[in-house]
Amino acid sequence: MSSDCIFCKIVAGQIPSKKVYEDDLVFAFHDIHPQRPVHILVIPKQHLCSLQEATPAHEAALGRILGIAGKLAAEAGSPGGFRVIINNGEIGCQEVPHLHAHIVGGDQPVGPMLKRQD
Repeated sequence: MSSDCIFCKIVAGQIPSKKVYEDDLVFAFHDIHPQRPVHILVIPKQHLCSLQEATPAHEAALGRILGIAGKLAAEAGSPGGFRVIINNGEIGCQEVPHLHAHIVGGDQPVGPMLKRQD
């Protein structure tokens, strides 16, 4: 745990969240500023800044994040599909320096992944 990391504090119960899932490797909760009707964050419990720092020791947690994404999306109201987004570093627009996957969806398509550059 990183003592100054907001997501580590959420996992430790020091900051409240609307938890939707927890096991020994990951913690999932509703985003406080949802961008879609379904917007859940899934984080590894062990502090990991980004995929840039991931090692084979993190593979179980990373796999779990993707392995539960469909279940969480369906249970939250997006059974017809969803998007998983993991931003990494400054160029990837990562806002919190603790790896997190956004599961976004709802009853309408989420739109294009990136704006096309002509």
